[in-house]
Amino acid sequence: MPGQNGWGVQAAEVRRDLDEFIELQYLGKSSEYLRWDTLSARLQDVEGAFNEANTEGMDTALARFFADWQQLATRPDDSNVRTALLADAQNLQFYLTGADNRLEQMRAQADAALEKDVDTINGLLRDIARLNVAILGAEVPGSINANGLRDERATLVRKLAEKMDIVYVDNGGGNVTITTKAGQTLVSRGEYFELEVEGPQAIADVAAFDGSIQFSGQSDHEYLVQVVTGGALGTAQFRVSVDGGRTWLADASGNDTFTAQAYANRITLPDDKLDVWFTAGTQDLQAGDIFQIVPHKGVYWYENSSSKMNITPRIFPSGQEDTSRITGGSIAGICAFRDFYVGRYSEKLDALVKTVVWEVNRLHSQGTGLDALTGWTATNAVRNTGVPLGGADSGLIYGEKLTAGNLSLSVYTDSGSLVRTVGLDLDSGTTGQQNFDPAAHTLEDVRAAFDAVDGITATIVDGRLRLAADSGFTFAFGTDATGLLAALGINTFFDGSRAKDLRVNETVSAQPDLIASGHVNGAGERNVGDNATALAMAALQHKKVAFTTTFEGTVQQTVQDNYATLVALVGADVSNASFNQSYHKTLADDLARRQDEVAGVNLDEEMTNLIKFQHAYAAAAKLITTSDAMIQTLLGIKN
Repeated sequence: MPGQNGWGVQAAEVRRDLDEFIELQYLGKSSEYLRWDTLSARLQDVEGAFNEANTEGMDTALARFFADWQQLATRPDDSNVRTALLADAQNLQFYLTGADNRLEQMRAQADAALEKDVDTINGLLRDIARLNVAILGAEVPGSINANGLRDERATLVRKLAEKMDIVYVDNGGGNVTITTKAGQTLVSRGEYFELEVEGPQAIADVAAFDGSIQFSGQSDHEYLVQVVTGGALGTAQFRVSVDGGRTWLADASGNDTFTAQAYANRITLPDDKLDVWFTAGTQDLQAGDIFQIVPHKGVYWYENSSSKMNITPRIFPSGQEDTSRITGGSIAGICAFRDFYVGRYSEKLDALVKTVVWEVNRLHSQGTGLDALTGWTATNAVRNTGVPLGGADSGLIYGEKLTAGNLSLSVYTDSGSLVRTVGLDLDSGTTGQQNFDPAAHTLEDVRAAFDAVDGITATIVDGRLRLAADSGFTFAFGTDATGLLAALGINTFFDGSRAKDLRVNETVSAQPDLIASGHVNGAGERNVGDNATALAMAALQHKKVAFTTTFEGTVQQTVQDNYATLVALVGADVSNASFNQSYHKTLADDLARRQDEVAGVNLDEEMTNLIKFQHAYAAAAKLITTSDAMIQTLLGIKN
């Protein structure tokens, strides 16, 4: 044919062969897999910290502590038994504070990993936006496709999906938009929006109030603060939620509203994690004002320099996930580990310590040792000596444990002779003995009541009550129906309320004879050989007592059973994470295989084709050789 340019074909376009539907599925499943993979790896470390299988651990330390009280009941005047009790109590303290320290180290490691992942994400977002621009500039629809740039971008998008769950939208023409599942834009054409890791902060979410909310303390929860009754500080009422407003924190009496106060009268939240207060502005607090308190490092999405949104992955105490935040990728695994899993273990450990300290101190404070007391300075302080001790603004650690009633106090001469036994009178100006009321009486009221007892001088030093026997006298405590002694930290065995600050009381540690093994009887007598308190302490090992956490509520268990549930919880979480890691890996690997079947190179197939083409080439060469030989033969015959 005239003008024919050959029998071959002309290539018009080279396109990537990729199944977009499978790729989108893979991105989602990859995010889920990396979340569980990250979580599973970190939970393995927690399991090691609470391994009770092959070593003497905390459960053994608890058993020895109670066994020592049984020994003390048998020989209350034996100094060796008292010394052994102190040693085993300090060993128990070592295990509890050690476990808390390990959890704290894991939090710090998670924070460092979170910052590293966010830096990686920002680099990926920047590079994807750059490739968007490059692809749009390089491609000519219908003729030129920037396949290499597209492959590079697809690789970066896969890496991004490993860090966080994303929504990938192809707008055509090489332009893609990437958002979080909650809708925050990460990349749009050549523009990208960075994430930032920021420290603890309080944010006015929706508020007419132009002052500020402040806090101190540490917690694994995030808190929503909602004003329910407007007004000035000291009048306005607010409530607090750790699950986004689904439920509200309540104190021991069931009250879930608190008075907004300035710093001097700041409120301790019912979970004992944070103190909250407000600074005044030109506008009063209004009903409906909402604030967020984030007492740990969080991830924030910046739309611009003045507009940010908290997108830190969050699981509520009920186990429900906050779908308005990041829910996948290694970031979700890190934050779930730090806030939900370690947060639960830490809270359960603190609840164990708080209950043990309270129950032990409640018994010890009503007992007496081999020696009577010459003085005692309370270990628990109040912030304001003029507010009721049972209020959230008093700052008394165990203030919610106080009940109305009275306590007895016996005064002796130096030789041990009983001088008097009296009940605490909270109002000497009123006829009859006036009982203590935690909703009405302040630390100053309690000081005055103790100071009114002949032979006792009571003062307040740095928010702590100090009792001192007058010259020639000693004293001891009897029955305390109020819990006042244990709450203030008077005649107690332990100090502190959480694993990190647990200590054996220094006064008792320095003077083992003050360990309360006996009690003051109804006649006000202290008898050598009395073992009533020691027996009650030993019986505490098998007594069901209350443990309270935000995710379990209040449960009744023995101390060792409660610790066993903590160990079992860790084991169950490790098993669940390992299962989900394996399950989602299988699904992600299957999707990757299916994509490779479409877009990948199969080495076996390529080798088969190579052998086929080699044989075809050899056959063609043989044909040419044979044809040449035949022609040469014909030419030879002609000649």
